[in-house]
Amino acid sequence: MPQLPEGRNWLKPGQVAERAGVAVSTLHYYESQGLIQSRRTAGNRREYRRDVLRMLAFIRAAQRVGVSLDQIKAALDQLPEDTVPTKRDWASLSRQWRDDLTERINYLTALRDSFSNCIGCGCLSLKACPASNPNDELGAQGPGPRRFP
Repeated sequence: MPQLPEGRNWLKPGQVAERAGVAVSTLHYYESQGLIQSRRTAGNRREYRRDVLRMLAFIRAAQRVGVSLDQIKAALDQLPEDTVPTKRDWASLSRQWRDDLTERINYLTALRDSFSNCIGCGCLSLKACPASNPNDELGAQGPGPRRFP
């Protein structure tokens, strides 16, 4: 990334929030969780490096598909701290998540199809319903859903 004049490399919280589509409080929360970093000006105000916008886009996209903030932090911790992450850095991160994202896609597809078949079946009978669980018989198999993926 070409270096901009010093003043243009850093953005105020309101500028970042507006550009990223998040509240300033969200920036502060992400910062408290170690997901993003800021620096303090001589007047003790926060400023964010311009590349934080890419990190925020990554965080928001990952959250949208159900990736936890802990997983996101672990991924972002692999990026260089003192320099702008390169295309190679982001590609490496992407490769690491590929299998997990594919598994999530397959899970969500199976879940969608199960719900569509169940809700749309029209049987209206718990006696005939393959997802029914009379007397919680499936509870003996352990916690969590048993018939849905």
